[in-house]
Amino acid sequence: MNDEIKTGKSRREFLNDVIVGGVSAWLLAILYPVISYLDPPKSKQVKVSQVNIGKSSDFEINSGKIIRFGEKPVLVIKKSNGEYAAFLAECTHLNCTVQFRKDLGQIYCACHNGKYDLNGKVASGPPPAPLTKYDVAIKGEEVIVFKGEG
Repeated sequence: MNDEIKTGKSRREFLNDVIVGGVSAWLLAILYPVISYLDPPKSKQVKVSQVNIGKSSDFEINSGKIIRFGEKPVLVIKKSNGEYAAFLAECTHLNCTVQFRKDLGQIYCACHNGKYDLNGKVASGPPPAPLTKYDVAIKGEEVIVFKGEG
């Protein structure tokens, strides 16, 4: 019984089992964090119906500001006539973030030179569709953005 352990395995088989188990545990310790990083947990999306973005006097005429509407960026523009327009700030071409360019008087996507007019319609470039529109309401002095129908 000098070459066998109580389980009936030889020392060589026992050591092989220990080494295989150790290497397996080591691989699991290395791979688990990598796999967890590549597949992050799903977060619940917060449902937002409206966002108060500040006072009307805080916005300059002919300016734009990107705000957060839940998980999405929304571009709010105060036009030269004092009216507001709001659009999902994601280009319809490849979802790059768009911005208001005062010098162009347009909404601009820097990724592929896409341009939209101040009504969200495609003016030039590769975007295939207009921007998603949000509604803006003024209650007293407060400016409120809410999800529109179109």
